Formats: sequence, structure tokens, C-alpha cells
Amino acid sequence: MQRRILVRAGLAAAVLPALHHAQVQAQAQTPATGTWPDKPIKWVLSQPPGSGPDNIARLLSNRLATGLGQPIVIDNKPGGQNVIGAQAAARAPADGYNFYFATTAALVTNSFMFKTLPYDPQKDFVPVAFIGRSPFALLVKAESPVNSLAELIAKSKAAPGTVSLANEGPRTFGGIIARLINSRLQMQANLVSYASVGISVQDVIGGHADAVVADVASTAQLVRQGRLKMLAVTHKTRIAGWEQVPALAESLPGFDMSGWMAVVAPTGTPQPVLARMHRDINALLADRDMAERILTIGPIAEPLATPELVGALLLDERKKWGDATREIGLLPE
Repeated sequence: MQRRILVRAGLAAAVLPALHHAQVQAQAQTPATGTWPDKPIKWVLSQPPGSGPDNIARLLSNRLATGLGQPIVIDNKPGGQNVIGAQAAARAPADGYNFYFATTAALVTNSFMFKTLPYDPQKDFVPVAFIGRSPFALLVKAESPVNSLAELIAKSKAAPGTVSLANEGPRTFGGIIARLINSRLQMQANLVSYASVGISVQDVIGGHADAVVADVASTAQLVRQGRLKMLAVTHKTRIAGWEQVPALAESLPGFDMSGWMAVVAPTGTPQPVLARMHRDINALLADRDMAERILTIGPIAEPLATPELVGALLLDERKKWGDATREIGLLPE
């Protein structure tokens, strides 16, 4: 994966030739915008207040504001599968005072879910900083006799179609991942869609479904409380705090399907501003206390050294999720 990102970094550099140079300059001088920032900065979010991304955005922005000397205002614009917020961010002035705290859906998977979008994820934004990944997990209720991924696979093959695998639906991360797991592991499970991850998880706890694919952030506390049992995580490696839980990549080499968060800005935003924001966000993510606080919310902090690497990762993610949607036959609507 790291090799692919580095290769794609060359492609991203061709698209964003000035970013690295601007970053170096920004470390040695005041941004070209002179007194920037001399007024509040806005971060648009596609999620509502109190959501995981919102909590992380506020955690970071409060600390960033201290160093910048100006407040960072969180502008929540939820709805429309991230389209409302993404469109608003894309149309915001590229003046250095508007940023988009974006998720995988807005920058990548919406391109494969919709035939048309009122914004262009690749052309309307430039990368600023990568925040971190939000892995998913395969879980069963705590009292289940199934104690491993291998046992769940064996149970599903022993009675094809009788083992139910709950998820949020085919057009969600959980649904896409569930279908990939079912196909690649030849599980022969019955995929059951729910209106929300909360409902699907409660049905597993109540014994109405055998297993569920859900994000670690929303299920970790239930595992700690002894109500759920985690069989595997979808991150490329085992994750901090859950080292006893195997990664799916141990059974499916190369499997790495997680949600993530990144900060981007409207195309045309002054390069020194982008470089300063990238540097300050990365410094925060490198702080152990901040990384641990982010981890308690769910995601794994993962700063990338340059904006070019962020752009390269976005290219890699577009290919990966595009391949996944084609593999399971998911068509845009």
C-alpha cells in the first residue's frame, strides 16, 4: 500500500506542482496573504453536531485556533449523503478562510454512487491534510458460540444462506464491505440490510442476526461492555487498543477498507495558506495526547508528510473503492 501511495504521489505532484515548494516557503516566511489569518476561518462539515467527524473537527480546530490567533468556526451542513456540505464547500471563496473537513463518501465514493454530482471531488478541491482512518469490524453478540472468523466462515458454509450478516445496506461502507467479505471469503451468508448501523447492531445483540459489519467507533463501547465480540477489523493491520483482534488482511491479503477524514480547500486557495494549515494540523496529529484523544473517538490518526502524499492517497482510494463497487456490481443512481 505504501508503495502504491508513493507511486501515486508522482501523479499527484504532476497535478499539484506548487504545493511542496509552497510548503517549504511557508516554513521560512509569512504567508503571501500577508496578515493571514486576520478573521475567523470556517470549516464546513457534512455531518451533524455530535457526530464522530464533528467531534474530531472541534477537537482539532480548538487547538489550531490558539496557534493561528483566530477562531475556527464549524459549519455543519449534513444531509444528502454528504452532497449538501460538499457542494457548499466547493462553492466557497478560495480565499484561505474556507476549508472542508471531508470524509471518504464526499471525496471518493459519491462518485460511484451518483450518476451526477453538483460538485467535482477531484477538480473542486485541493488536499491540505489527512486526519486518520476509521476501520470497520466484523462482530457477533458476546454469547455467540462463534469465536473467530474461521468459525463464522465454517458455519456459513455448513448451512448456506442461514447465517445472516447485518449491514447498513448496499450503498453504505458497511454494506460494501459486507458484500466484499461475503464474496472473497465465499461465506455464503445471507446479507440483511438495515436502516442504520444502530438498528443492525441491536438486532445482533438481540439474537435476530448472526453477525454485523459496523464501524469500530460506534461498536467499541459495546465490545468493552461485553455485549459484542469482535472477530476481525478491516484495517490493513491490527489496530491500537484491539491488538488481540486479527485484521481481515490476515485471511484476505491486501484487504484494507476503512473510512477516513481529510481536510481539503476550494481549488485556488493560496498555496502558502494550504502549506501553513497542513503543517499545523500535522503537528497536532503527531502529538501523542491528541492522537490518543482522537483514538478514543474512534479513528486512528495518520498524518501524511506532504500535501502531495495526501493527493496520492486520494487517488489510490478512488481506485480502490471504484474497483470494489464494480466487483459487487454496485451501479450509480
